[in-house]
Amino acid sequence: TDMKIRTMWRHIRDAVKSLFRNGWSTFGAISAVSMVLLLVGIFVSLLFNMNKIATDVEQDVNVRVYIDLAADETKTAELKAAIEALDTVDTVKFRSKDEELEDITKSVAQEFELFKNDSNPLRDAFDVSTKNPKQTKEVANVIEKMDYVARVNYGGARADTLFKVIATARNVGIGAISVLLIIALFLISNTIRSTIYARKTEIEIMQLVGATKAYIRWPFFLEGGLIGLIGSILPITLLWVLYLWVYKGGSDFFAGSNFSLLAPNPFLYRLSWAMGGVGILIGSFGSIFSMRRFLKK
Repeated sequence: TDMKIRTMWRHIRDAVKSLFRNGWSTFGAISAVSMVLLLVGIFVSLLFNMNKIATDVEQDVNVRVYIDLAADETKTAELKAAIEALDTVDTVKFRSKDEELEDITKSVAQEFELFKNDSNPLRDAFDVSTKNPKQTKEVANVIEKMDYVARVNYGGARADTLFKVIATARNVGIGAISVLLIIALFLISNTIRSTIYARKTEIEIMQLVGATKAYIRWPFFLEGGLIGLIGSILPITLLWVLYLWVYKGGSDFFAGSNFSLLAPNPFLYRLSWAMGGVGILIGSFGSIFSMRRFLKK
């Protein structure tokens, strides 16, 4: 065990020395890691926030049920109970025609105040939210067939299109991040390969003196991991600065609405750990892939 610990410390020491000894190659590899991780971090931030806003939008799409003018208080209560009895329905909120008129008056024009009291032409309504936003259309169709329902509005084709766009955007985002990570592995692997190629004489000497493949790989594996770790520091720092700036602007933009960006805590902390881990993994395994041409199995 002591021998293994001493050997590992030797590998770590050699990896650190190699970083400084191959200054320009190390700088190039770290720069490649930083640029790619910054792109990945920005793209992941965009994807997760797009997903958050998309979820907010989905949750904000409700079914508006307009009640027939012939319905008295008893019939209105019975209709509400029937809607609440649906398994797919989450909440049912009553809105009187006076509340509807007040909202329109605030948002459109003061002229609508002429219709207050007995001349109000609007209808009482229910705002119905579903347990799953994708059930909106199904719930609307069921409620539309109930007694004392004048009409139902849920955005129709616009809501359906919204859900399709959201689903497509999520799939495209996940695909793009996957491609970026593959490109990152390829770029970093090639960059590290150039540093290994410059040291092929050193590797050949180690082979000649009887060093095992594992013994030769370890310093390069650790060196790749260090390159990935160091290369992740700058993009993580930049991402914090950029995200906090965007988050402040986004909070002001979405003020008063049901939409919001992901809070920096815990999102940025989790993303930072993920970026550091990805940097280490890509650097380490990029180094191993690069060794294959020199250490044939």
